[in-house]
Amino acid sequence: MMIEPAGVLQDNQEFLTFTLGEENYALDILTVKEIRGYERPTKIANAPPFIKGVINLRGDIVPIVDLRIKFSVGQATYDEFTIVIVLHIHNRIVGMVVDGVSDVVSLAKEQLRPPPDFGVAFNSRYLLGLATINEQMIILVDINELISSDELGLFDKPSEADASV
Repeated sequence: MMIEPAGVLQDNQEFLTFTLGEENYALDILTVKEIRGYERPTKIANAPPFIKGVINLRGDIVPIVDLRIKFSVGQATYDEFTIVIVLHIHNRIVGMVVDGVSDVVSLAKEQLRPPPDFGVAFNSRYLLGLATINEQMIILVDINELISSDELGLFDKPSEADASV
C-alpha cells in the first residue's frame, strides 16, 4: 500500500470548509471525526491561551484548541453558535474551535494554487494551497502538519515507522 506524502493533494479530494474571522479555510474531510457545539472544557494549568482545556468525549480525553486565538483571527466568543471540529489525526483526537463550518467541497489538483508566503494567519508550511470556489478564496490547511507542529505543541509528529503502519 502506497502512502501519499503529507502536503500532497489527491485528485478529487473532499474538504470540509470552515471560517476563522473573515477568511475561509478547508481541511481534509477524512480527518474529521465529528462536528459539535462548544462545551466548556476543563482548564489545564499553565496551558497556553489557545488551548482551552480538555473534554471527555465518550471516554477519550480531547484537547480543545482555539485556532482563532492561536492565529489572532476572528473574535473568540463562546456561545450556542460556536463550533468544534473534532479531528482524528495520527491516532489522536483533538478538537478545533472555529467560527463556523460551511460545506464539504471536492477539489481536483488543477484547482489548487500555491500558497502565498504572507497575508494569511497560517504559516505557509501548514498550507496545501489556495482554491477558488464560487468566487470565494479558500485556504487549504495541511491539518496533519499543523496539529502535529511544534507551534501548537499538542503531540509529537509520527515517526517514519508509524507512517508505514
